[in-house]
Amino acid sequence: MTRILVIVPFPLDAHNLAQRREQSRAVKLPSGTTLEYRTTRVAPSNYVSGHDSVIAELSILEVGLGAERESFDAVCIDTMSDTGMTALRAALAIPVIGPGRHAMLTAMMLGRRFSILTMWDAWQPLYRKTIAELGLQAHCASVRAANLQPDNRNLLAGKEEEVFPRLEDVALRCVHEDGADVIILGSTTMHQAHPHLAQRLPVPVVNPGPLSYALAEAAVRLRAPHSPRAYPPQAAPQPAWLAAVLEAGARADA
Repeated sequence: MTRILVIVPFPLDAHNLAQRREQSRAVKLPSGTTLEYRTTRVAPSNYVSGHDSVIAELSILEVGLGAERESFDAVCIDTMSDTGMTALRAALAIPVIGPGRHAMLTAMMLGRRFSILTMWDAWQPLYRKTIAELGLQAHCASVRAANLQPDNRNLLAGKEEEVFPRLEDVALRCVHEDGADVIILGSTTMHQAHPHLAQRLPVPVVNPGPLSYALAEAAVRLRAPHSPRAYPPQAAPQPAWLAAVLEAGARADA
């Protein structure tokens, strides 16, 4: 049996968390593989600045820190920013998968140039950072935004007639004007649009959330965790300190 922890980077109620779980329907995992979704206690309102990143890093790290002690076999982070991935790789020996970089690397297996289709321009720095870290500037055809206000809690539900055609139009511009031969959805919160786009676009569409689940399961099965030379283990873990900080933050939010 393979247990995968999926860290959702916002405090959500049961209804909103169920919408995140819907991503699992898009991938067929081997029998015996289970996904457990957990939310953070605190979070920034969105991921658009360095200030937001600091809060998000701590909150995601807290959720995943005890994954090995709880007998999880891998961790997936439910945000294209890959926030917390590096910190958790330093804390854990099990695979930790961030959908941002893995979506881009998968796109390079499927084509030569990819475009990232996103909801709004404020997220552009998140993608550009990962593209630069991976040295993929020459392979990124474009990052285009549909200029639609994202909703990290209700996602795209109820807005399909407005959002789906707009995303399709922008994606076609990525293909025909920018030369993309693969499209990457710019957020795991866009997963509800994947079936619509995959049926209508002339190129593959990478759905980053479900992809991360499949890659995590494969890493477990192949016994291929991240390298401790690339991500040196932490010397002095301080889970009690981290929990106290986040508890105080949750009280302040309340």
